[in-house]
Amino acid sequence: MCTLEKRGNIFFLTLTGAGDDNDNDDHRLGLPVISSLLSALADAKSQSSPGSVLITTARGKFFSNGFDLAWAQTAGSPSAARHRLHQMVVAFKPVVAALLSLPMPTLAALPGHAAAAGLLLALSHDYVTMRRDRGVLYMSEVDLGLPLPDYFAAAFRAKIGSVSARRDLLLRGMKVRGEEAVRMGIVDSAHDSAEAAVEVAVGMAEKLGERKWKGDVYAEIRMSLYPELCGVLGLDAKVVATPKL
Repeated sequence: MCTLEKRGNIFFLTLTGAGDDNDNDDHRLGLPVISSLLSALADAKSQSSPGSVLITTARGKFFSNGFDLAWAQTAGSPSAARHRLHQMVVAFKPVVAALLSLPMPTLAALPGHAAAAGLLLALSHDYVTMRRDRGVLYMSEVDLGLPLPDYFAAAFRAKIGSVSARRDLLLRGMKVRGEEAVRMGIVDSAHDSAEAAVEVAVGMAEKLGERKWKGDVYAEIRMSLYPELCGVLGLDAKVVATPKL
């Protein structure tokens, strides 16, 4: 599950797992967790004001290892397992849309592994920090024989500019560590610990918050940068404010 806490102008969205302080919880994105994320993002949006910023992180050694495949595999048959996986794919799409349209800057601070849908969750933010000493970025679909949902593909085209980086992630199943992820243009910075990754994200959030931008304008500019992705997500561009001239 997840929690949302507001400290000053910064919202901290934290993947907490089962809530038993288990550092090995890999924060699988099953239907209850996806619902919890959507609720938290809706709460952040409803409380937003000029200067608001969101930081998403996770408790323990993982950011998120993606969809809850174990739950899908207990469905009793291959067709039932595919149906459960499809349910998660459909349910997660509004999370990406909510982050792309959130009226504030967003940052993800990764304490460890981010894989498959977990990596997409991270990349749906404006900025990403991670640790260099532990954790990889990994798209497991090619290794597992799973097709890539349309909005996943659109998000990777939108968020990772390098064709070779997309190829290595999606067609090679490359496991990318912090410094390499920075070089490939996937994340913004890599740090010596999970705490440092969060600390840097907080520093960035404070500076962004000082600008006190209008959230609806910020969200509209963000969405205008990714027209293909917005189209796949069903987000429509619109005029939201009168400029100060």
